Amino acid sequence: MKVRTLRIWPMLAFMLTVALAAESQTYTDIFNFDGTHGAAPSYPQLLAQGRDGNLYGTAPSGGRFNGGVVFRLTLAGVARIMTDMTNPDGDVPYSGLTLGTDGDFYGAAFSGGKASDGTIFKITSSGMLTDLYNFTDADARPQAPPIQAVDGYLYGTSSRTMYRITTAGAYAALGTLPGASYGALVQATDGSFYGTTYDGGTSDDGTVFKARTDGTVTTVVNFDFTHGSQPYSSLIQGTDGNFYGTTKEGGSNKQGVAFRLTPQGVLTVLHNFPDGNYPGDGATPTSGLIQGSDGNLYGVAALSSTGSSCGMIFEITAVGGYSILYSFGCADGGDPLSTPMQHTNGTIYGLADGGGPDGDGVLYSFDLGLSPFAKLLPVAGRSGSVIGILGQGFTGTTSVSFNGTAAAFKIISDTFLEATVPAGAATGAVTVSTGGGILISNQQFRVIQ
Repeated sequence: MKVRTLRIWPMLAFMLTVALAAESQTYTDIFNFDGTHGAAPSYPQLLAQGRDGNLYGTAPSGGRFNGGVVFRLTLAGVARIMTDMTNPDGDVPYSGLTLGTDGDFYGAAFSGGKASDGTIFKITSSGMLTDLYNFTDADARPQAPPIQAVDGYLYGTSSRTMYRITTAGAYAALGTLPGASYGALVQATDGSFYGTTYDGGTSDDGTVFKARTDGTVTTVVNFDFTHGSQPYSSLIQGTDGNFYGTTKEGGSNKQGVAFRLTPQGVLTVLHNFPDGNYPGDGATPTSGLIQGSDGNLYGVAALSSTGSSCGMIFEITAVGGYSILYSFGCADGGDPLSTPMQHTNGTIYGLADGGGPDGDGVLYSFDLGLSPFAKLLPVAGRSGSVIGILGQGFTGTTSVSFNGTAAAFKIISDTFLEATVPAGAATGAVTVSTGGGILISNQQFRVIQ
């Protein structure tokens, strides 16, 4: 493993912090969990944006049977319980949800089901729940949701095993992982999957692994504590082709790091938590990073450097500058364990495990004034295939193009449309011209020949 440490100059960081403070940024406690509507949204708890523009997710406890809930939340904070999880169907859904190309959502229950070892489920936007698979191994206990790959199959992890499952529930166990995996997989532009394990590796500090669709698994990086230890969360692949993530522990200050990893296995520490040059810096980040529409990285740390359970939101720029954007006040949210997401309207949304009037957690928004964008489902396909596009203001759409090549499209709603990959299109961004402006996809669409 090749490793490097990147020093972030304090003066540069100070200048970036001052510049950022001048920008408009607004934190809002949108919704307070209260037990009845779920409680304690923990990790990984991925939020999904639906075709209707609303947010969908899970809470692992609370609800009518105290087995957790699946919820829908409008951007104005109006909540609806899609289903109360029960033991026979699976309960304690830590996973959160991912949106499939069929418009349904997919998740995993940590326990419950026919053998009480967890389930994989799908749920429609109207709340119809279907168990796709019941685990029968006490070590399974899936924590992350499956993701849908370019080939249409769903791929995920259950503790130390990678699996594949169809949207109809045909299940196959694939490769064995080098440790216990808690975060969701990410499919990279090379077609392979990348993920993290909390433990395992040469010093039992966790790993980053690479897996092919046939289940062949190789270790990309063995964490060594000095450069991070115990990664809980998923990776992301940035627009530069590198992978980004966090570890809960390790680093020069022993309370976690944010890192960059090249596909060749070169690991660079971007930030050691907590750093004394940043008063009130965070610690022990269990959540992953996201890349905003401005190209910068955003994340949350569960604790502050003083050891409180409030936590904070941070930013890392493309040149390595680090800034604290917001410190949770505990009452308005605390202990943010799950990875935030950026809605196509540009605003960041996330979950905090604690805070709120009942102490059951909150769903928050953080508006930095970032640009709206279009999101693609899927991000690769052949000429003639139909893809879905999430966004807003689509009612007045006048054109859609794939890297400059015009495409036929069909408006389904103001927040969702379908487009046909045109003949002769090349890999690149997808552009949607609407009555309110131009939306550019946050990922390149890869044309498969």
